[in-house]
Amino acid sequence: MVLRILIVTALLALLGLSACSPGSTGEMDRLADIGTHSLHIRCTGTGSPVVVIDTGVGDTSERWQSFQAQVAQITRVCTYDRAGYGSSEPGPLPRHSQRAADELKQLLENAGVKGPYLLVGHSLGGLNMQVFASRYPDLVAGLLLLDPAPLPFITGQAFPELYRMLEQQAAELQQVAEAARQSTDAEAQAQAQADYLEAVASEHAALIAESAAQVAAIESFGDIPLVVIGSGKPNPAFGATAEEFQRFWIEHNRELATRSTDGTFVLAQESGHYLHEHAPDVVLDAIRQMVERVRK
Repeated sequence: MVLRILIVTALLALLGLSACSPGSTGEMDRLADIGTHSLHIRCTGTGSPVVVIDTGVGDTSERWQSFQAQVAQITRVCTYDRAGYGSSEPGPLPRHSQRAADELKQLLENAGVKGPYLLVGHSLGGLNMQVFASRYPDLVAGLLLLDPAPLPFITGQAFPELYRMLEQQAAELQQVAEAARQSTDAEAQAQAQADYLEAVASEHAALIAESAAQVAAIESFGDIPLVVIGSGKPNPAFGATAEEFQRFWIEHNRELATRSTDGTFVLAQESGHYLHEHAPDVVLDAIRQMVERVRK
């Protein structure tokens, strides 16, 4: 499903950022110590609520820079790299959603980024942000989920042939990560790639073993404003079942929007999975409307 993309991405240079000062205004681009390790955070724009973005598996914050610049015209917005990604240091394993949510909360606190937060999570980031909203509801002004994976799929309850593919990819990623860690190449870039692969492999394995269960345990988001945006285009990587699987994915995203008494589902019919790239206007409109509601 995503293995080829992840391996290619891992071969790219992931280092390099400018140092900036902490604070809740102005541009910030820095590493912040959260105790066990340091994470990279980048904030631009001004205003409240602060949009905080968590990415899909394998994606660093760099992929979101163009979209971040557009959101910065609306309000303050922060992207970050999870442990092992980009310039962030590797963190404790396993890399499940609860750990990611707790580390993000500590990062925002230590970097001086004050809430309330409008949480935007894409794909795996959408699972992480659901856990964050459940654990820290008083910090959350709204929750925008971009095509999060349906839980019955990642728990093996539906589409077993695709689930077996997911399991196989998790095992293959772990093998690649172990090979990278055992490499005799001591260069900093090579070690960063090993850290990245190890983080991605752990997230992939934890998605099946732990993250899905953590999200499934959330019964409701109460009255937190929730918007779920689903993609309409099937992914050809899923083969003959692509269209059926896409309909299944859409319906489960539609159901997810009912987990809040203030929930809305939006279908970006002509978009693929990367909604911020394929349908940025749809995502930006949702952010704009949610920001305006909070400011009233």
